[in-house]
Amino acid sequence: MQRRTLMTGGAALALTGAGQAQAAAGPVVLELFTSQGCSSCPPADALLGELAKQPGVIALAWHVDYWNNLGWRDPFASAAWTDRQRAYAAALRDEVYTPALVVNGAAMVVGSDSYAVRKAMAAAPAAPVAVTLRRSAAGLDMEAAGLPQGATALLVFYDPEHATAVAAGENSGRRLKEYRVVRAAREIAMSEGRAAAPDAPAGQGAALLVRDRAWRIIGAADLPPAPKVTG
Repeated sequence: MQRRTLMTGGAALALTGAGQAQAAAGPVVLELFTSQGCSSCPPADALLGELAKQPGVIALAWHVDYWNNLGWRDPFASAAWTDRQRAYAAALRDEVYTPALVVNGAAMVVGSDSYAVRKAMAAAPAAPVAVTLRRSAAGLDMEAAGLPQGATALLVFYDPEHATAVAAGENSGRRLKEYRVVRAAREIAMSEGRAAAPDAPAGQGAALLVRDRAWRIIGAADLPPAPKVTG
């Protein structure tokens, strides 16, 4: 299992061992930092897709841009997603590498290591904030009860699935299948624990992530894409 480090920043967390059960109360948020330019990433993408099917799991794939100058430009990559990974690495005293998977903002492990990922899921701290995300005629309605001081909310739009034929770089000639690909994200100002926003574009799902000042996820909710309207 290969861990592809692009930049360093502190000691790596030692998270090993077996963990098959999900112990945390509330949803477990899995954030995979990945790239189509990295040959070590497709197994992590597949694992994320598998785990996303489990009840109580909110999975998101953030495609980073630091592989874009190595033969293939990932069409879903964003410098902002790389900045998100850097912030996690600083908070967790880990490194910036692919594939990296962050569990509830509290632990970073190699995203293709099923053993380590499931152990981190089992050890994930409970999310204490009850979060709801629902559709209305006007768009999205959001609630987060009992937000602590300094907490912030992030609204994320994602594509459920993509298949991409890669023509260059480390994955040249492969057709990559990826899941829960983040397309947009913005912070939401909650007023008395409530907020509203326009719905996700057609075909996209939405997730609301609430984090504390240490970047730990303390509440989250997921909303699948709206059903297609047939005439």
